[in-house]
Amino acid sequence: MRAVFGLVLFVGMGLAGFAIYMVQGYLQEQNANLERQRAAMELAVPTVHVYAVNRVMEHGEQITMQDIIMIRYAEPYLPEGVFRTAEELFSAGPDELRVVIRQMEPNEPILATKVTAPGEVGGITALLARGMRAFTIEVDVSSGVSGFLNPGDRVDVYWTGRVNGIDGANTNGEFTKLIQAGIELVAIDQTSESGRIGASIARTVTVQVTPDQVAALAQAQATGNLSLSLVGREDDTVASSVEVNQASLLGIEAQAPTPEIQTAEICSIRTRRGAEVVDIPIPCTN
Repeated sequence: MRAVFGLVLFVGMGLAGFAIYMVQGYLQEQNANLERQRAAMELAVPTVHVYAVNRVMEHGEQITMQDIIMIRYAEPYLPEGVFRTAEELFSAGPDELRVVIRQMEPNEPILATKVTAPGEVGGITALLARGMRAFTIEVDVSSGVSGFLNPGDRVDVYWTGRVNGIDGANTNGEFTKLIQAGIELVAIDQTSESGRIGASIARTVTVQVTPDQVAALAQAQATGNLSLSLVGREDDTVASSVEVNQASLLGIEAQAPTPEIQTAEICSIRTRRGAEVVDIPIPCTN
């Protein structure tokens, strides 16, 4: 009996030890899972709900309830002008719809800069900033950067023409001058859509300028030829004054005028002496 009792006791202690080992392993695994969850939560980026389009929306289309979905967007990287509620997006009611002015792709957040105000017509006026005006410039394949222009690009405008001595200035001859720098294009021909693909030869470009710039460009277009120079999207430099004529282009230096040689004035009178006429010098009286 004692032997049996000892055997049972030994087996029982072994099972108890094994159970304790298993419980410890389970608890350690649970603690490790909790630590991993805490680490994942610390790395997780908080998100917010915003409205996005559920299909490709082209310029000029109205946004309805059937065109939108709610998506989650990382809150630290939330762009300005998003719409978080239907009341914000349709603030003037379901009949006063917003119009797309910049193409949007599926699941792209709707931004205030890409749509008009409720009920507003989605024309070029929706693209103009306060105090700015739209002005159209005629271009061709050479003056319009071979068609590589899109709404939203910035260009420098050069004027080429001839000026003949205005106010006594030595400006005779044809020359080229930078007259406007870094002005924004809002439309190419009859489209203000910035998502165009490929190059197309434009006949006109519409720029966003101040009223003073409108007057300057109108005068320049009427008196000479305008050419556009495309500015890089990341270029934040300001172009300095640029003016080139044929002499500076070819490196020809203007020669100083030859000074006039002043000759002494001689005064005389003619007198006849017999059959002969002679000149007799006299002092000049002037």
